[in-house]
Formats: sequence, structure tokens, C-alpha cells
Amino acid sequence: MSQANRPVVTRWWWIRHAPVRNHGGRCYGQSDVLADVSDDAAFAALARALPQEALWVTSQLTRTQQTAKAIAAAGHSIGEPLVEPDLAEQNFGLWQGRRYEEIDQDLGEAHKFWIAPAHHAPPEGESFLDVIARAGGAIERLTRDHAGQHIVAVAHGGSIRAALQIALDTPPERALAFAIDNLSLTRIDHVDGPGQGGQWRVVSVNLSPIHPKP
Repeated sequence: MSQANRPVVTRWWWIRHAPVRNHGGRCYGQSDVLADVSDDAAFAALARALPQEALWVTSQLTRTQQTAKAIAAAGHSIGEPLVEPDLAEQNFGLWQGRRYEEIDQDLGEAHKFWIAPAHHAPPEGESFLDVIARAGGAIERLTRDHAGQHIVAVAHGGSIRAALQIALDTPPERALAFAIDNLSLTRIDHVDGPGQGGQWRVVSVNLSPIHPKP
């Protein structure tokens, strides 16, 4: 294949923020709660696994920015991350601050994998379908504007599941079945160029930070 015909590959490295310990069993969603960034070994492993030359992106929520700074403190040069509010966690509206048991009572039945079904929007909040649309616009724009680069996105369980739904073009309810642990690494590549098949390639999902680089 000639150089001119080689596909342009944009590699997304998704990291879910460090764990939130002080939520007291309450839904926090887009509430700006703090993360626990004390796991030095996990941050050191992420610093080793991530590419050195990359655009770094966080949401506007402090826990993602704390996580990026902790990776930098572990020995990785990240520069000044781009703050992208469209990669924020799902807005759970009036459910934010309420106990999960109370939310289950409102729904009548607890959802298997997530707080609510993909189509359900909490009062004054957004559904997972809304998250897919919101995050999808940012993913499309950043992929276009930074084609061929590495993009490290420190984000949230909801926005990472949205990225997987977009990549796989799977029913949104199925995307909620992905486990996305705190400080896990998910790699999704956008491949633009000749050839058949979709434009997205899922390389890895929910890797532990101590896992070798994919």
C-alpha cells in the first residue's frame, strides 16, 4: 500500500477517573465530587502505558482533572489538558444527591447494569441516549481536528460506554453492559481510509492499569 493510500489512525486512550470514596451511597453524576488519588502504583502503571506524544482531554469535573494530574505526577508529561464538558458523566438531574435505593424505588425495579435503562431520563436530567449524542459530537470533532494523533481522554463510565456504543454501533442498552472500572484503560481507534468495514476498531476494554500496554 502506498504512503498516500495508508489509512489515518487516530488512537483514543480512555481512562475512567480515580474512585470516589465519599459519596455515601448517593448518586453523584455531574456533581463535582473529589476522587481518591492515593493509588500510586496504578498511576505509575498508567504513566508507563500511555503514549508520550498525545492530546490530553478531561471533562470539566474535578475528579478527571485530579486523575490527569496524578498520572503526570507519576512521571508522564501531559501538558495542559483540553477541558471538554461534552465528555462529562451523565446528568442525573434531581436524582443527584439521592440514595441509590430511593432511585430504585422511583423506577420500580433496579436496572441490571446501570442506574436506569438507556432511554430513561431522570427528572431534569438526561438519558444515556442523550449522553451518546453529546459525547458523540465531541468525539467526532476531536477525531477530525486531531486526525492521526493519540488522544488520551480522562472521562467517566457513562462517556466511555457512549464511545463504545458509537464504535460498535450496538443498541444503547447493550453498551451499558460494559464494565468500566475506575482507572481502567479502554482503547478505541478511528481508522479513516480505504478498505471495507466500519471506521472504528475496539482494541481493548476495561484493562487494569497494571496490564501491559495494548
